[in-house]
Amino acid sequence: MGGKEYVLYKDEKASLKDRTLDLMSRMTLTEKVGQLNQKLYGFNIYEYDPDFSLTDEFKNEVEKWGGLGCLYGLHRADPWSARTMENGITPKRSMEAYNAVQKYVIEHSRLGIPVLMSSENPHGHQALLGGILPVNTAAGATFDEQLLEDSYEASGKQLRDGHVDLALMSMLDVMRDPRWGRCEECYSEDPVLCGRMAGAAVRGVQKGGTYSVAKHFCAQGETTGGVNASAARIGERELREIHLEPARCAVKEGARGVMAAYNEIDGVYCHANSHLLKDILRGEMGFDGVVMADGVAIDCLDSVTYDNTESGALALKSGVNISLWDTGFSKLEDAVKEGLISEEEIDEALYPVLYMKFERGLFEHPYMDKNMGDEKEYGIDKYSLQMARESVVLLKNENKVLPVVDNKKIAVIGENAFDGYALMGDYTPPRDSEDMVTVLDGLIEEFGKENVEYIAFSDDCGMDVAKKIIYGFDMALFVTGGSSSRYAGAKFDINGASLSKGGAMECGEGMDRCNIDIFEKEAAFIREYLKGKLPIVALCIAGRPYAVENIDEASDAFLYSFYPGPFGGKAIAEIIKGKMSPMGRLPASLPKTAGQVPVYYNYKDSYKAVTYCDIEGKAAYPFGYGLMYSDIEYTNAELKSEALDDKEPSYKNLKQKAADMLKKALADTDNKEEILDTVIARVSLKVKNKGDMQACAIPQLYIHRMGGGVTARNLELKDFSRTELGVGEEKAMALELKLRDLIFYDYNMKPSVNAKGYEIVVKDQDIELIRRNLEWTQE
Repeated sequence: MGGKEYVLYKDEKASLKDRTLDLMSRMTLTEKVGQLNQKLYGFNIYEYDPDFSLTDEFKNEVEKWGGLGCLYGLHRADPWSARTMENGITPKRSMEAYNAVQKYVIEHSRLGIPVLMSSENPHGHQALLGGILPVNTAAGATFDEQLLEDSYEASGKQLRDGHVDLALMSMLDVMRDPRWGRCEECYSEDPVLCGRMAGAAVRGVQKGGTYSVAKHFCAQGETTGGVNASAARIGERELREIHLEPARCAVKEGARGVMAAYNEIDGVYCHANSHLLKDILRGEMGFDGVVMADGVAIDCLDSVTYDNTESGALALKSGVNISLWDTGFSKLEDAVKEGLISEEEIDEALYPVLYMKFERGLFEHPYMDKNMGDEKEYGIDKYSLQMARESVVLLKNENKVLPVVDNKKIAVIGENAFDGYALMGDYTPPRDSEDMVTVLDGLIEEFGKENVEYIAFSDDCGMDVAKKIIYGFDMALFVTGGSSSRYAGAKFDINGASLSKGGAMECGEGMDRCNIDIFEKEAAFIREYLKGKLPIVALCIAGRPYAVENIDEASDAFLYSFYPGPFGGKAIAEIIKGKMSPMGRLPASLPKTAGQVPVYYNYKDSYKAVTYCDIEGKAAYPFGYGLMYSDIEYTNAELKSEALDDKEPSYKNLKQKAADMLKKALADTDNKEEILDTVIARVSLKVKNKGDMQACAIPQLYIHRMGGGVTARNLELKDFSRTELGVGEEKAMALELKLRDLIFYDYNMKPSVNAKGYEIVVKDQDIELIRRNLEWTQE
């Protein structure tokens, strides 16, 4: 009998598992290895001359492997990629370009296997006309999970329409050293805030139709001396207390990818750490997606293997599924022949990659049927503006210098005032000037061109400039801080990190600084010529926490804005004008000087942290701090422990019940997360807006563990809530303490709740609202 041969993996009605296994069974070793490789820089595989065409490099790579597993950065546009509106893939060209790539791959794959597409999305799609959001640290300052989720849902839709399968999203790094250039990619110095925001970002982008690759796993934010990709000199207790929480939250929300980090932890590279990538990520957290390498990170393992083939084998055995630009994974066939790995281990790594291709529907719908839209089509511009508004933090406002309600004449000083790219951070695509609002643009829009003037400032500015400011203006606004802009002649490494020394770019990947006090020039000028002569407002545009003592003392009012995105200038001007109040809270503590680092709030209570003989006090401004134009008042704060249930076995106290619940959670894999989320105590309180402008309440619940045999932390954030309040409005709010929040790791590194007690502290704006002991051992 004739008829078409039945092919299981092509049967849409078959299970994804069966289709995946069937396809694997038909593949050669070469084809399998090819599916694990992501060797190419996607932005280099095409040309316009004037029509779109694919390069020989791309065609040769497809020919070599009989297909292609994953392609990075087809849409990428920035100075490193050298792609612009003239020679890059614009939204109107996106369908033609993507379809040409996919068609070539499928037609040159013996089994017709489509390619996955990955693209950078650390704070929006790094593509021409891609929607750009404020950086993660700005998002952290909002404490607004819903806004972040909604923003990334819109971003996910844009990526989906560009047929991007994997959005590479910074979210797992916890900021522990402000000297690190990539601080802007962290949501916070606190693991719980990082985790909650990471979960929101994953929910959003995947709801939008694109899978998230959460990066970087793990402890990259720890650093040694703030140096990028340096050793995390920590043990497993610190790893679990600080650095794993964002990944746990991302996986809980369904992240389909995780990118391993460059760094090593206690001597073992993350890309060679099976305990991290298999035991913890897959075993404990239940992750079942793909682990992607960071750029050329597998080849970095040569420093411990001294053999590139062995490096590839080590990464694969440790849990890496997809490479990125390295050579080591391209030698996996040799590794099998040399007995370093088996083909069964290749299959184990390959399974989630192929499964994802079926899961994404690429076999049935491999091509785009419309072009990707620009940011306005998805409303990303509106979300970006709102996030910028909510992220600005007011640190100081002596004599209520702000808001400026009258049309005063304002002298604007500082290059960040007119540089749109300085507002957007690293990993930013090129934008036209009309698609961004600088601080100067925003001020002119709010106050009128006749009331705003930019004053050039340099090292040799003296009395002449000072007189012009004093006698010609009612207020001086110093727009200072840093910049992660790649658009001022930066040079780049093979992985895209900046190699620049000096110049406009002084933050971002590769831009680690030993000196984070960058305000002395402005502060000295203010102290010598302007202090007391007219109101001074300092605005810091930043990608990291800077040492702020000098500029803080010199100014009357001080605003801090982590890169607020392309519309940040509008948001900042609205706040200065008083159209809205600043609402942000610091997601990371600001040091007085670099010598104090680290100044994070959640230090161990085994020593007197940030205590020196030559400086008073701790951080200049701590985590969670932030003023508003309106005062809020909290009342009726009450802590209630969950009553012991008479229907349960008889417990003497809450401690005994918690210990029994933890034991059950560790024994019951299926219900573990549900048990750990059991509420142990609740804090209820009321908050009222006592001012004449809109306000925002962000109460934060902290704990301090007492006893337990291992050192505790000074304070640990465990929950927070956010609500906005109209003038005179009062609302009830609640915070929860769950079983998982009480867990620490004992001397034997076992999860425990065997503490003498827990102190509960609730704060907002760094003002203590309640401090009570949990009813822990009372019978």
